[in-house]
Amino acid sequence: MSASISVDRKTLSTTTWRTAIAPYQQADTRRSVWQLINSAAPYAALWVLMYLSLSASYWLTLALAVLASGFMVRLFIIFHDCGHGSFFASQRANAVVGIVTGIVTFTPYYDWRHAHAIHHATSGDLDRRGAGDVWTLTVDEYLAAPWWKRSAYRVFRFPLVTFGIGPTFVFLIAQRFPSASSKDARERHSAYWTDLALLIIFAVAAVTIGWQAYLLIQLPIMIIGGAAGVWLFYVQHQFEGMVWERHDKWDYVTAALQGSSFYRLPKVLQWFSGNIGFHHIHHLSPRVPNYNLEPCYKSDPLFQTVKPITLRSSLKSLTLRLWDEQHHRLVGFGGVKQLREG
Repeated sequence: MSASISVDRKTLSTTTWRTAIAPYQQADTRRSVWQLINSAAPYAALWVLMYLSLSASYWLTLALAVLASGFMVRLFIIFHDCGHGSFFASQRANAVVGIVTGIVTFTPYYDWRHAHAIHHATSGDLDRRGAGDVWTLTVDEYLAAPWWKRSAYRVFRFPLVTFGIGPTFVFLIAQRFPSASSKDARERHSAYWTDLALLIIFAVAAVTIGWQAYLLIQLPIMIIGGAAGVWLFYVQHQFEGMVWERHDKWDYVTAALQGSSFYRLPKVLQWFSGNIGFHHIHHLSPRVPNYNLEPCYKSDPLFQTVKPITLRSSLKSLTLRLWDEQHHRLVGFGGVKQLREG
């Protein structure tokens, strides 16, 4: 079993976890500013080095892109925390930094913030899928779907599409338009203002370094960083032992502790991913800044009851593609055949 909760169910529904997590919900301005500096400055420096390396070897440029994409992921985590209002105590500061880091990561701040809030409110709820999550069908839905939908689902779940073509399409194209969940003008306009900022950046780059150089630098960063970011999100909610429920049985705490993974990464990857592997704590309280997630985890046995997923064991998530409601587990396409025969 990949995940287990040993705390009594009644305990989870009380204020116990709220009391334990409360001290870690406070933003530390100095830590936030330092994290912004040690993420943005190296990213900018690597961008310059990639430009200089173009005249030497594009293989060197691509090698630098791998490192730069790591800092882009880290900047996205800062953007993510701003969207939750947790990175700074000041919501104005969260908005300003969120908008700027959103431009750097090609993501409209207010539009994304709204869609991501829906994800947190519905994660693990089978009856409220479809907003800010990975497209997942149940076995029964898959078997009842027409052939074209099953084919499309198989294509979507192919790793090259899920972690390659998909993220590139989302960050470069889909996010140039307001999401379907956008409700007010500020959310919709954030997409357009982000597009305008990106257009200005592209125009300036075209005049100064050339549009070809800009694309040769920015595209590999986006492709690699997008793949890494989507992989992190995928493993956080598609893992062996996770729990999904129909709405009448769904509850917030169970969805956080059993529907979100604890992804224990090597320290260097944990740093680049902004501690987001402590995702069960993040879903319990999005108000905890990323730099407080590990201290929070270590502070109370309640948060340690979720069995970690390692880098090696997380690879099994690639084979888990459908939710089997009857057996309450994720299965691969091979499992469908076994269920049919059974």
